[in-house]
Formats: sequence, C-alpha cells, structure tokens
Amino acid sequence: MAKKEILELTEEEKLKTLYELQTTLSAIDEKRALRGELPLEVQDLEDEIVGLNTRMEKIENEINEFQYAVSQKKSEIEQAQASVERYQKQLDEVKNNREYDTLTKEIEFQNLEIELCKKKIKDAVIKIDERHRDLKHAQELLADRNVALKQKKGELDEIMQETREEEEALKAKASELEDKIDERLLASFKRIRKNARNGLGIVYVQRDACGGCFNKIPPQRQLDIKMHKKIIVCEYCGRILIDPELAGVQTAVVEEKPKRKRAIRKTKKEEE
Repeated sequence: MAKKEILELTEEEKLKTLYELQTTLSAIDEKRALRGELPLEVQDLEDEIVGLNTRMEKIENEINEFQYAVSQKKSEIEQAQASVERYQKQLDEVKNNREYDTLTKEIEFQNLEIELCKKKIKDAVIKIDERHRDLKHAQELLADRNVALKQKKGELDEIMQETREEEEALKAKASELEDKIDERLLASFKRIRKNARNGLGIVYVQRDACGGCFNKIPPQRQLDIKMHKKIIVCEYCGRILIDPELAGVQTAVVEEKPKRKRAIRKTKKEEE
C-alpha cells in the first residue's frame, strides 16, 4: 500500500535506488554464503531421519505380523494334534474297513497340516530374525544421523548467531528500498537478478563494457547511460546498466602512452 503513496522518482533516482538495493541484496547473499551447504546438509539429515523412523516403524509392523502368524500356526498345530489324538482313539472303535480308511486319511491329512504349519513357522522365524537385524541396523544408522544432525545444527546456529543481526538490518534496509521503487521496475529487476548467474540485476559500466557479461557497449548507448534519463539494459545479458559515477564507483583512468614518432628513412636520392 505504501508504494502507491510515495512520490514518483526520477529516472536517475530510480537507478541510484536500484543500485543501492542491489548492493544491499548482495551483502545479504554474502551472509548466506557463509553458511555454505550447511542448511542443505541439515535438511538432508532431517529428511533421512524421518525416512529411517518410517522404515523402523514398517519393520516393527512386519515383525509383529510374523509373530502373530507364528502364534496362529502354533494354535493350528495344537488343534491338528488334538484331532489326530481323537482320530487315533476312534480307530480302536471302527466296525469296518471303510471307517478305518476314512479315519486313516484324516490322521494323515492332519499330520500334513502339522508339518506345513511347522514349515511356515520356521520361515516366519527366519523372517523375524532378518527384520530384527534390519531394525538394529536402522537404529544404529538413526543414532549416527542424530549425532551428525546435532553437530551440523550447532555449526549452523553458531554462524547464524554471528550474522543474524546484520542480516536482519540488511533485510529491513532492502525492504525500505523496495518500497521506493515502482512495482513493474522492481519485478523486472528481481526477474533479471534471479536469472543472472551471480545475482546481479544492475551493473555499472566497466571499460566501455557491461559489468555483468563484459560485452562492449556502443558509444551512443554509453552516452545515453551517462545522461541518466532512462533505464537502459544490456542488449546481451539483459542487466540494467548504470553510470559508474552515479553508482558512486571510482573507476581507474587508463592513461594513454604517447605514440612514438615513426622515423622516416631518407632515400638515396634525397641524401645526394
């Protein structure tokens, strides 16, 4: 809302404000660069820890499922053994071969069920052992990652503590400067800055060239830049160009060496 109430800046004032904003944002970038890869490393470790906790929860659920399956199969074995005992007793009371064959087949079937259940229990126990090993490995990995995270967070907090006050002051200054610039120009500047490799959206002229991409600027365009009458961008990289004097930059003056006079050799005829 404040942007609508401020007085319209001249083109020269816009350029000066933009350049001041650029130097402020560059200073913020430098503060952030001190952190290096630490924020990303902290984020990666936090993500890995979340992943490990999810993995451990999944392993524990699998162990519980296998243990439940084992208890179920043990119960089925008990039931089958009880059936075998019952059929064995009934064999003593059979009256014909047909009843005998039927009971014998039932006993055989129940014994097969018992063997099958034992096999499934054995397989489940192997799986439980494997999952326990996986769980132990994940727990060790989690402990290691927690130690690393604590260390990285400590390093990051130490750096941020040193730069926090300065960075907050720079952010406040940048916000004040942004409020002075009209929205369209500010949006263009931010877009240029975002696309620029070094984060520079406005650069001063250096040795007749763009201070961003170092391509030569035509003389007439240089003259227009020195007039401070309009916003001019580099035709190669798109960065906004500003006169070094307006940017408050002292440029070295290159002195031209005096040209040596070329000696004129006299001809033989002239000597005579």
